[in-house]
Amino acid sequence: MSKKPEVSQLARQILSGGGHVTLYTQQEIDEALAIGKAEIMTVAIETSKRAVFIERQACADVVNNLADMEDEGAVAAALRDAAEAILNRISMHRM
Repeated sequence: MSKKPEVSQLARQILSGGGHVTLYTQQEIDEALAIGKAEIMTVAIETSKRAVFIERQACADVVNNLADMEDEGAVAAALRDAAEAILNRISMHRM
């Protein structure tokens, strides 16, 4: 890709028609675009992490509810252990 010449300050003033229109160089546009993309990716990653956290919490709640419906015994204990493992996985991934 060939490098395009930068527009001089005088050319900017002439082309902008007396200062009413702001002109930007390709480099300025590229830099602003890169910042915008990085911000979008940051929000997307954090939103995805939060969604996974919410889903794991809901799964643990379902398993605990199943344990509450069982008579105390091996099945109820196994379900509570499973719910605890799900919650521990949440705290491990927050580090």
